[in-house]
Amino acid sequence: MPDLTLERDFDLSPARLFAFITSPEGLLQWWGPEGMTLPESALDFTRTGPWFSVMQGAEGQRHHVSGHVTHVDPPHSVGLTWAWHDPAGARGPESHVTLTVKPAGKGARLVLEHRELATAEAATRHGEGWTSTLNKLARVLGENALRDA
Repeated sequence: MPDLTLERDFDLSPARLFAFITSPEGLLQWWGPEGMTLPESALDFTRTGPWFSVMQGAEGQRHHVSGHVTHVDPPHSVGLTWAWHDPAGARGPESHVTLTVKPAGKGARLVLEHRELATAEAATRHGEGWTSTLNKLARVLGENALRDA
């Protein structure tokens, strides 16, 4: 089964990055690819257990994903299972995502690992989605830094 690893460096401390990406307020701002909003979500990185989110595109298309938060290790990492739902609501193949925050130079590095994807095509699609999501995170963090200045 294919795996995917993406890394992105940010100009803030590892503790601040972890706090932002795992807070309910932060998740609403960055979770999902660019152009997507999060009108419904029960994603809680403060505890293990079930989660879901619905991502909505600009034209109203909705994408439902769910799983279980499998571990929470502040301020280092969180892990979750991941499965898309088809239009009838049936869950597809389950995979695993881990977000790890590490020191990097004067800032922090976010390492996103998405493991056990069903096919190479799924790995490619998830790679595109996660890359867009990390671009969105970088933009949101930049906007927040400007507001905090």
